[in-house]
Amino acid sequence: MDDIQKRLIAEVADLHTVPDGAYTLRANGQSVDMRSSANIIIEKKTDKPGIDIYIKDGTKHESMHMPVIISETGLTEVVYNDFHIGKDCDVTIIAGCGIHNCGDQLSQHDGVHTFDVGERSKVRYVEKHYGEGDGNGERVLNPTTIIHLKKDSLLDMDSVQIKGVDSTLRKSIATIEDGATLVIKEKIMTHGRQHAETDFTVDLNGEGSSSRLISRSVARDKSTQLFRSNINGNNRCHGHSECDGIIMDEGQVGAIPEINANHVDATLIHEAAIGKIAGEQLTKLMSLGLTENEAENMIINGFLK
Repeated sequence: MDDIQKRLIAEVADLHTVPDGAYTLRANGQSVDMRSSANIIIEKKTDKPGIDIYIKDGTKHESMHMPVIISETGLTEVVYNDFHIGKDCDVTIIAGCGIHNCGDQLSQHDGVHTFDVGERSKVRYVEKHYGEGDGNGERVLNPTTIIHLKKDSLLDMDSVQIKGVDSTLRKSIATIEDGATLVIKEKIMTHGRQHAETDFTVDLNGEGSSSRLISRSVARDKSTQLFRSNINGNNRCHGHSECDGIIMDEGQVGAIPEINANHVDATLIHEAAIGKIAGEQLTKLMSLGLTENEAENMIINGFLK
């Protein structure tokens, strides 16, 4: 691999050497390397691009890395990855996509990840998106995450996009059974004329099911963002979505929440706050010797931490 590809892998998956355990690597539209472990089996799909991941019942404290990188201009792809997670598991999955585009054509990766999480299993899913390159070609990432949580299971998802992606539609669709919990935390920063959309749809079907959706975003320059969430409480359940946005320069941020209580014991909450950095915060930090730019960056870093 060349230096650009190595840097992209480090950015999206924090990998500098081959990881322990199961992993896959996809580069420029092709599967480059793949390794299963005793409990995590990876198989290539035969009908479309992507892989099936089978995690055996009772798998504990294991992880899987699966970075995707594109360093060619003009390459577009759609990849389908399905996770079949057994009962009583406790695993971490580290994904991510990085695009380096120094050409004048669009480079795009659309990833469709489907999670079928077995009873009493816990899954931590980490996903980071990153773009770079000084060409005129756009860098586009559209991740779709489809989630099925069985009884008493948990999916805790961290999604981060803080640099270099010109356009993104981030879609998550979840159905949650008895006692299961979904937690999604996303952090987004856009600049220039970039555009980012988030679209959550959650069906709380099970008794005692719950979800928590947290979005924190910063829109700089003339970039635009839109946050949509739709939580359907179809049983005794608890759902909470929270959207906090900072606008700077000529940035624009919109939030469209929807909550539907379809059961008398459904408790659903939505919170949204969008605005600029408070002047008193800047003044206080500048009084300690920081420049205005340094103060802004410190506030943003703390907000997105």
